[in-house]
Amino acid sequence: MTLPSALYGVFLLGTCILYWALPNRRLKLWLLIAASLAFYASLQIQYLPLMLVLVLSNFAIGRAISAPLDWQIPNEAWHFAQQDWNRRRFWLLWLGIGLNVLLLLAFKYVSALAQLVGWAPPDPALAGSPILFNLIMPLGLSFFCFESIAYLADIYRGAPATGSFAEFAAYKLFFPKLISGPITRFQAFASQVKRSTFPPLERWVEGLWLIAAGAVKKLLIADRIGLLVNLSFDNLERAGSGDLWLATFAFGLQLYLDFSGYVDIARGSALLLGITLPQNFDFPYFTSSIADFWRRWHMSLGDWLRNYLYFPLGGSRRGLVRTCLNLLIVMLIAGIWHGDRWGFVVWGGLHGLALVVHRLNRSLADRWQPLQRLWASVPGLVFAWAMTQLMVFSSWLFFRLPNLQDSGWVLTHLWGHSADVQFAQKVYVDTLGLARGEIALLLSLIMALMGLFYSFHRGLKLQLSWPVKLLLIPVCLYVAWLLAPTETAPYIYFEF
Repeated sequence: MTLPSALYGVFLLGTCILYWALPNRRLKLWLLIAASLAFYASLQIQYLPLMLVLVLSNFAIGRAISAPLDWQIPNEAWHFAQQDWNRRRFWLLWLGIGLNVLLLLAFKYVSALAQLVGWAPPDPALAGSPILFNLIMPLGLSFFCFESIAYLADIYRGAPATGSFAEFAAYKLFFPKLISGPITRFQAFASQVKRSTFPPLERWVEGLWLIAAGAVKKLLIADRIGLLVNLSFDNLERAGSGDLWLATFAFGLQLYLDFSGYVDIARGSALLLGITLPQNFDFPYFTSSIADFWRRWHMSLGDWLRNYLYFPLGGSRRGLVRTCLNLLIVMLIAGIWHGDRWGFVVWGGLHGLALVVHRLNRSLADRWQPLQRLWASVPGLVFAWAMTQLMVFSSWLFFRLPNLQDSGWVLTHLWGHSADVQFAQKVYVDTLGLARGEIALLLSLIMALMGLFYSFHRGLKLQLSWPVKLLLIPVCLYVAWLLAPTETAPYIYFEF
């Protein structure tokens, strides 16, 4: 069952009808759990027991962390009892964090580490190596574990733990966000479920509009761009420098439209069930600094990295040098989280260095007024935007080609390299039906349309009214279904 698809539409419609027909909150929670388990089983039924065990384990650890201190202790023993209680909570927190982190490491990095030390061959599937070295990553495990760590850390910091297993399971398994986020906090989810009421017409329209917009992003645009990206990067040695630049730019657009399209469908689905999921993207390709980019790209992950890594490391409270070191550490961890290839580490390192340069530049601008005026001027803003997006789009190369041999080959052939004589004919004309210049123009037009939407939304504060959205919903869904490629590509972030 994929998002979007006709089967998912029927599933979502049936779930919504049953959800709003049920008379009380407890039954609604168990319906959400059952629907989420059915949804996950349609994708990876073999990992359903693992997900249930994780839900139960994190629920139990959360309850244990929140267990109160015994108030019947005599006064003379109070100080020692409090120390033992704090120590117990601390080790329970790290038990929960360790459980989630080690599980991620097992699925993401065991095979790579085994190959590194010579315990497993480069291709375990062909060499008959133990199944441990050839595991498929459970869908949604990364987001699941990140949410669990946030839940346990929040309880340790003083947030109340839920006493309802159904409430916690519905939060952890909620099917719209289960596979690729956005990352949500328990308290925000639980409070919405408690006070949920049947949505007004405007809310239903907004939910359906998000689903339709996500379908257009994914099926009509991202999957079409993906054809170009795959053809170009699968035939590296035949592509010329211009083709490599075009494919890198195209992948940046594909990644954004693919992931934000999924999130739109997830948020729209949740709205139909009376739940608002956090926004995950806010026009990130129109930011003029790398720090602002990370405030508007994969926003729920950025918040998680700040709250549960950057701030515990000391944030910006310990001087400029320590701040820069913290930024670099956080982004390296973000790169490692994305995968077990060195390209992801390089990608994280590049973003970390860019954040360090931005912080140093900001510190210098605070002391030197001419530099501050330069960045506030129109030429300075345009230059900052261009440099920021050049860094972001070029670093996506390591994301698409995490094997450093491949990405290194591309870097050394970005200038002065001619394409194979048949590359343009086979890739552009025969497969895509357009010349390279026409494709570049179309991609630029997509970027321009995104800029137009950004101007209306952020600059002019204009949005479509719900009656207009209601008229456009069937048009968008029909066009996305009619013009989608024959085979829908899996979401890129399913790999992470």
